[in-house]
Amino acid sequence: MIPLPVSTPHRRFPTRLYLRPNNPNTRLLLLLLFLSISLFFNVLHYSFSSSSNVVPSPSLLATVTRDKSPELLSHLIIVPCHAVWVGMDPNLRLSEDQWLLEPYQMGSGRLAAFFAHISKGVELAVRDKHALLIFSGGQTKKASTTTEAESYLRLALSSNIASTLAVPGDGHIRATTENYALDSYQNLLFSIARFYEYTGHFPDGITLIGYEFKRQRFEELHRAAIRWPIDRFHYIGVDGEIKDHFIAHQGEFENGYIPYLKDLYGCHSFLASKRRRRNPHLRFPPYIHSTPHLAFLLNWCPGPTEKGASTIFAGDLPWDH
Repeated sequence: MIPLPVSTPHRRFPTRLYLRPNNPNTRLLLLLLFLSISLFFNVLHYSFSSSSNVVPSPSLLATVTRDKSPELLSHLIIVPCHAVWVGMDPNLRLSEDQWLLEPYQMGSGRLAAFFAHISKGVELAVRDKHALLIFSGGQTKKASTTTEAESYLRLALSSNIASTLAVPGDGHIRATTENYALDSYQNLLFSIARFYEYTGHFPDGITLIGYEFKRQRFEELHRAAIRWPIDRFHYIGVDGEIKDHFIAHQGEFENGYIPYLKDLYGCHSFLASKRRRRNPHLRFPPYIHSTPHLAFLLNWCPGPTEKGASTIFAGDLPWDH
């Protein structure tokens, strides 16, 4: 055994502290330290591996009463929204003064595509009595008193096409809104969370209706980012009457696909700034509380380096099982 160094008055205290903690207080502090570290890593492991066992607080659950009909819903149909309809007459839906639009959307022929997305979503939901149609889009415009999603559903109702989704006997329609998404990644993830809020369970399959030129963004990036199984994801592309497809495709590649390829979860620099700009009313999504099974994924933001920002979330997800 290697002998201890010769003690000197100024070294005696640290020698005894590290090599022979006979002081009861020292032993207690060391024990508490080790217990704290152990508890931290156990909680972290449990949270990632068993997050599906977490339930919302009783006070939150007390505000929710579901009848039997949502239990039968298993197919999530998502229509991402792109603008706010402020009109009253659905016959004027192709007039730009009836919408709050971005400059690039004006004179582009996109209004017909908006309504085509709505109509296709309703059509598919009518065919499948187990489908829930969700319009997804937040309160993105300063001048708006409503969300994109609410305006889409209002247009569908005022056009009398959504009445075909009425649930017999209870006065509901199989359509609702997701009012917090600020971009396409959140359109997908938040709609899954909203489906859970509405039904009490996660969907078996997802159909998403959007522009054809955004297909790769959703199929290759957003779906992969949340690890949703590809065989349970169906994308339907509807471009409507867009006038310049080349400009639309180029804009999607430069401002959508490439930025998300480098920042898979949209939480850094360019994409994060777009979210801030689209949130003038300072909305905060509720899904961490209403859908705690997704809390870690909802909070996931990998490192800011180009390689790190593409790190796929590795925690437990409800659709893994």
